[in-house]
Amino acid sequence: MQKTINSTMFRKMIIASAKILDDNKSFVDSLNVFPVPDGDTGTNMSLTYNNVVKELNNCLENDFASISRAIVTGALRGARGNSGVILSQILKGISNVVGTCEKEITTKIFAKAMAEGSSIAYKAVAAPKEGTILTVIRIMAESAQRNCKKYSDFEPFFEAVLNDGEAILQQTPEMLPVLKKAGVVDAGGRGLIIIFKGMQKIILGEEDFDINIEQLISTQAMNNNDFYINLDNLADIEFAYCTEFMITHMKKKTTESDIEKFRENLSNIGDSVVCFGDLELVKVHVHTNQPNLALGSALELGEIINIKIENMVEQNRELKRAQTQRQQNLKEIGIVAVAPGQGIANVFADLLVDDMIEGGQTMNPSAEDIAKAVDRIPAKNVVVLPNNKNIILAAEQAKTLTKKILHVIPTKSIPEGVASVLAFNPDASVEENIEAMTNAKDSVTSAQVTYAVRTTHVNGFDLQTGDIIGLDNKGIIAKGSLVKDTTIQLIDKLVSPDSVNITLFYGKDVAEDDANALAEELEQRYPDCDINMISGEQPVYYYIISIE
Repeated sequence: MQKTINSTMFRKMIIASAKILDDNKSFVDSLNVFPVPDGDTGTNMSLTYNNVVKELNNCLENDFASISRAIVTGALRGARGNSGVILSQILKGISNVVGTCEKEITTKIFAKAMAEGSSIAYKAVAAPKEGTILTVIRIMAESAQRNCKKYSDFEPFFEAVLNDGEAILQQTPEMLPVLKKAGVVDAGGRGLIIIFKGMQKIILGEEDFDINIEQLISTQAMNNNDFYINLDNLADIEFAYCTEFMITHMKKKTTESDIEKFRENLSNIGDSVVCFGDLELVKVHVHTNQPNLALGSALELGEIINIKIENMVEQNRELKRAQTQRQQNLKEIGIVAVAPGQGIANVFADLLVDDMIEGGQTMNPSAEDIAKAVDRIPAKNVVVLPNNKNIILAAEQAKTLTKKILHVIPTKSIPEGVASVLAFNPDASVEENIEAMTNAKDSVTSAQVTYAVRTTHVNGFDLQTGDIIGLDNKGIIAKGSLVKDTTIQLIDKLVSPDSVNITLFYGKDVAEDDANALAEELEQRYPDCDINMISGEQPVYYYIISIE
């Protein structure tokens, strides 16, 4: 029986659960209840979790504290969409507890970790809704706290927790009517169950995942050259030369013990030592002030190849100079916008938006993606326009990943984003711009035309897979069999006597001739409105519509 979990096993549990989630992400995507092709819960959770594994692979230490830091960093930076952000907070809570362990995790410690994961996840959501992934983690955490008193062995403990998790997951349709109508359970909750199923596989000894921790660590270390250095004080760089090479064609007298002694000698002349291999080939990495000694000692073992020596002090002088130059040229405020297609990105560029991030429905950017875009802009303050409700949380989380002052205007659509940019005044203060841009997003009516991905009944509409549907901010208000007819039907319901502008961004699946034909008909239909047809090149949506 498995009474405790050591750090290596915990690492394996994380990697295994990432794999099984990735294998089943399409299934989780299919559980999205709204009949719009935005089923990306599984994809977002998987991308978030895969970034955790990426950080783990870069983690050279195998203690609980180091592993937990890697998990938190990976989850935070990789969080995508609402489901990914919530998952990142669950992992953060679990890691906060696990990271304090010195040797082994017991069922009581794991139960405490799950409770912390649930608590932090609930706090991360402004208005927690039951019947979601939040409910599933809470019930599983409560089950863990009960069952850790009953079971000291992980096998029955995990089985009991998963049974309670599955039971509450099956009840989610009773908590959320939209789930019941669609005949599905909550997608995020299902994804969470799958994650814990992956962990259970390792506990049960079902290691059918090709995981070699020691080899993984060594390989990643040799391929990772992005070592952190404090730019503020070059004196912090104790060892200046990043030295890498390989030893091959060993001398006949060289033994395994000689290689081990060589490894020890490297530790005496530097740090960040990675040295592994056999009598055929040895890979070496070391930070040292005496690369000549490292190379000289290596020559006593065999021949050296692929030598690379970099002066990290000089590298950081250059970085510091570049950083200083950027700071001197900083403007007061910049703008980042999320755009789902090149045509829409071009519109934002024409409006002098500083940077664009590719993303939207089915392709939510991560918090790290957003933070990197923010950091690229030479401005003290950066406004982010998510332009999708499922990206807002990730944009908010990006605030913790940048030293810039990040302001999120919670735009939920491309029209809202465009309206916000048009309200921007480079001569106004930051506070004035934030207020004006926030107010401007509410001045437009947004709508979209897409297709149903499931047969269901929503908003009084009986939908069949493939039906063309029109949506406003509240839900489906039009349906038909043809894109053109459904689009006209949708606009008819949204145009008011006060409307003066109708702008349509046509997607990559709409022919230019069809878009122009629709524009001509709309001009005849609404002679008092200016009709603008723009190639947005966005996926998923045939038309994104703005009415002002």
